[in-house]
Amino acid sequence: MSTSASTAQTGTNNLDAFWMPFTANRQFKQAPRMFVGAKDMHYTTADGRQVLDGTAGLWCCNAGHSRPRIVKAVQQQVADLDYAPAFQMGHPKAFELAARLAALMPAPLDHVFFTNSGSESVDTALKIALAYQRAIGQGSRTRLIGRERGYHGVGFGGISVGGIVNNRKTFGTLLTGVDHMRHTHDPKRNAFSRGMPESGAEYAEDLIRIIQLHDPSTIAAVIVEPVAGSTGVLIPPRHYLERLRTICRQHGILLIFDEVITGFGRLGSPFAVDYFGVTPDLVTTAKGLTSGVIPMGAVYCSKEIYEAFMTGPDHMIELFHGYTYSAHPVACAAALATLDTYEEEGLLTRAGELAQHWEDGLHSLKDCPNVIDIRNLGLIGAIELEPIAGEPTKRAFSAFLKAYEDGILIRTTGDIIALSPPLIISEAQIDELFGKLRSVLHTLD
Repeated sequence: MSTSASTAQTGTNNLDAFWMPFTANRQFKQAPRMFVGAKDMHYTTADGRQVLDGTAGLWCCNAGHSRPRIVKAVQQQVADLDYAPAFQMGHPKAFELAARLAALMPAPLDHVFFTNSGSESVDTALKIALAYQRAIGQGSRTRLIGRERGYHGVGFGGISVGGIVNNRKTFGTLLTGVDHMRHTHDPKRNAFSRGMPESGAEYAEDLIRIIQLHDPSTIAAVIVEPVAGSTGVLIPPRHYLERLRTICRQHGILLIFDEVITGFGRLGSPFAVDYFGVTPDLVTTAKGLTSGVIPMGAVYCSKEIYEAFMTGPDHMIELFHGYTYSAHPVACAAALATLDTYEEEGLLTRAGELAQHWEDGLHSLKDCPNVIDIRNLGLIGAIELEPIAGEPTKRAFSAFLKAYEDGILIRTTGDIIALSPPLIISEAQIDELFGKLRSVLHTLD
């Protein structure tokens, strides 16, 4: 669809003003792809086509689109209380939501700090970790450890501990005192693994190398995604996360799980914490918290961490951090209705019921042209394509464009196709998704 042809369908012929995020702006504005509606598993395009959502929007619409309970809750909340200040004031739904979220997470993660996005959740968790170490008399612990190929949002804290080169290289020196462990991707040993790779737990030992380099007394926290999502769905090797937990505990280092993608049912359990049986010290969440309806995030921490700040005179602020929209009333209403929807429909565990059918469908694409690896866990999947020589990312982007034309929404990162559908997807829709994707892959150069 040309820019001029988009006028009647989008209500404007001026696409110039909007600088689009993580988008090839010039390409898009030459041939815009516009969504104007969404319901359950499908988007509606500006030209009236139905597009099956294979990515839950952007890893976030876990309950699907335009779900009645959530829509009604948001409409009612706007009428009742549109906004309440978050500093020195409260509103009931914030406390109700925090209590319900705490009940979903294993002990001792029983306190919640509200943010507005995954990026803010990450920066919040990093700041809490640094401030906690100082509060307990470990002020020398100022170093933060991330991982190569990690994605932790786009704040300066997040891109500093993150390890995706293009997200870092143009923004200067970033935070000081940050180091990175090796990533776990090992296609020579683990290509086409079904579920968790059998090899690679030893990559956790790279943390010991960093500890020996810097001395543990200087390290505040380690942050990892239990499943690395935006870099192309890198599944942790068996026992890798358990080993990280042990090393951090031995050296007094806080462990942060970034569950912005894995949280709220993506793996077949409420959180990756449950799925892997590994409990960190802090957990970042967002996306599925409101099923993408209203921006919101939350950081979990333990009572021990919370209580470390609850010292000094009662009238004094304990943590000088927060956001104008922390625990926004409309976001809280959306989150509460989302949790109701998850509970009523069993969505926090439904991915476990669909996981085998998903895995089988995904791996059935192994024989397609240019496919060099396939990875999966829960309702997450990745198809890695051989890059075109001298033109990295082009093959996968061509697949993205062709898939949209054929009525499915996929996500690409580099030359990797990433998939993460709403948790309401049916087996028939899984078959449709992979059937169409097979056809797409056979059209690529």
